[in-house]
Amino acid sequence: MAHHRQTGGSRKHNHPASAASIPELNPVENIWQFMRENWLSNRVFESYDQIVALSCHAWNRLTDQPWKIISIGRRQWAHEF
Repeated sequence: MAHHRQTGGSRKHNHPASAASIPELNPVENIWQFMRENWLSNRVFESYDQIVALSCHAWNRLTDQPWKIISIGRRQWAHEF
């Protein structure tokens, strides 16, 4: 794992962890979080098939909104590292 030193006027950060180990920086986790918060939360699923069907429905709703996918991937705080 690479560590950066602070040199001169440039501002470097010491980030030993990768994005894969920090869910907030993983774009796939951000997509799942959005889908859970908007379409899959606060419900009791009756079966595995219902989970799959509702997850597919949520995915299709999201893919109908490409601007939403772009905005999820462009969280400002995630690009400040």
